[in-house]
Amino acid sequence: MMASILVSGLINIETTLRIAEFPLAYNPVHYPFNGIESSVSGVGYNLAKALTRLGNPVEFLSLIGRNDYAADLVRAALVQDGIPDSFVLSQVDQTAQSVILFDPSGKRQIHVDLKDIQEQFFPPKLFEAAAQKCDILALCNINFSRAMLKPARASGKLVATDVHAIGSLDDAYNQDFMAAAHILFMSHENLPLPPEEWARAVQARFSSDIVVIGLGAEGCLLAVRRDGFIGRIPAVYTGPVVNTIGAGDALFSAFLHAYRNHHDPYRALRSAVVFASYKIGAVSAADGFLSAAELENWSRKIYGDKLI
Repeated sequence: MMASILVSGLINIETTLRIAEFPLAYNPVHYPFNGIESSVSGVGYNLAKALTRLGNPVEFLSLIGRNDYAADLVRAALVQDGIPDSFVLSQVDQTAQSVILFDPSGKRQIHVDLKDIQEQFFPPKLFEAAAQKCDILALCNINFSRAMLKPARASGKLVATDVHAIGSLDDAYNQDFMAAAHILFMSHENLPLPPEEWARAVQARFSSDIVVIGLGAEGCLLAVRRDGFIGRIPAVYTGPVVNTIGAGDALFSAFLHAYRNHHDPYRALRSAVVFASYKIGAVSAADGFLSAAELENWSRKIYGDKLI
């Protein structure tokens, strides 16, 4: 039986609002016909759904509301998307929510209400039970994943995380996650240094074997410790951009999918860039995911028979 990928991360109810442009001009009432959508999303959910769509068995750990209507929506979505919910616990007062504004160019502004989830703890025994079935432990940088970092690293299994918009190596919130990860993803948006310099600084400070920095429309930067490699993977075009929300989650999940299959970080990131490019043709952060066969076809269409 194929080992699973463990994903520990946030689930929220996401509402997207299409606007004409940023900044949004004041008006007491707007009528964006067919411009408002709500769905189940969140970084953890996006990863679990994308990995499942790519054919990977997943053990998904998350926290949702005890009795709110949103928890019912989450449970229904998990069933619909084929994601097991044995480790999705109804433990918080309310399920987290987000509101995302986006314009025709794909620019977005995200508002996330985590409710009381940052004060919660995930039961260690349940994490241990889930982790035993998995070969990759993808621990998103939500607080309830923090206590999982040390046992995950001690397990000898591959630990991966995404710290998103990071601006300091001394970031108090994200240091634990950065120190534990073999595979470390992040965004370029708040970096204090050029991406190449930042990647060198990260690998000098932490033990990350692979560092990936998302560069938006410019693609990604990849640093591979074993090869002493730092270089850029350009973005690709698969269709018009609708909303860039969730692009980083798509990149991260597709990389893990490909890397566990062939352990080639260069090929894995090229494949992930294709996956993320296609994903941003959808409105919701949890939609627009290719299947493994579709991803292979798109990758060969773009790169030819040689994907590396």
